[in-house]
Amino acid sequence: MKTNEMTDRAELTERLDRLLPQTQCGQCGFPGCRPYAEAMAGGTAGPERCPPGGDRGARALAHLLEVPSAPYDRSRGQHLPPQVARVVEVDCIGCTKCIQACPVDAIIGGSKHMHVVIEPLCTGCELCVPACPVDCIVLLPAQ
Repeated sequence: MKTNEMTDRAELTERLDRLLPQTQCGQCGFPGCRPYAEAMAGGTAGPERCPPGGDRGARALAHLLEVPSAPYDRSRGQHLPPQVARVVEVDCIGCTKCIQACPVDAIIGGSKHMHVVIEPLCTGCELCVPACPVDCIVLLPAQ
């Protein structure tokens, strides 16, 4: 790949990444928004794979890629309004599994101590919910 092509691809990746919701949820089939943007820029993924971005996001990505627009792929998940996780304190056993599952380090706490979500950092990706063995994490509308 030539230098100009690499620069163009890097710039396209950056622009695509800025359009993505940054939930880092993996519903697109990639481990985060940046790898998905790289795949789109490289032509190995289409713009319809992001449920958090919804149809509006899919249209914006398609427009930037100069490809026909299509609705987001609903088989990958449901488009939801922004949400944040919250730990139900009385039920938390301090296992740290939610901390390990959080792709943006929005959960803090120590082993065998109650954990807490730093709401401004939480993307609402839901990855902490199935990781919790005692179901003490709830999702609430973001404010």
